[in-house]
Amino acid sequence: MSAVIIARDPLIPVQHACAALGMPRASWYRHIKSKITPTPKTRRCSPRRLSDAERQAVLAVLHEPRFADQPPAQVYAKLLDQGRYLCSVRTMHRLLSEGGRVG
Repeated sequence: MSAVIIARDPLIPVQHACAALGMPRASWYRHIKSKITPTPKTRRCSPRRLSDAERQAVLAVLHEPRFADQPPAQVYAKLLDQGRYLCSVRTMHRLLSEGGRVG
């Protein structure tokens, strides 16, 4: 492999250089790809994400004694009957599971 790297002239196509050395082109490209370090991707927060204050408000409602033994779907329905919308049922599940309060 190092012979191809050292002998690689930019004017000679990779196909011809590899054929002259009896090496598959795939090995050349795999070797070149391993030299390139990928940049780590950072995840951006969604602009629709609940703020910390909103998250605490939802958790406070979910921990109220009247909702203590009810699943998030029932809490969601009762809050809608009262005319309150805090977040979706899935978000309630997600907030509870983040704190290990599901199960």
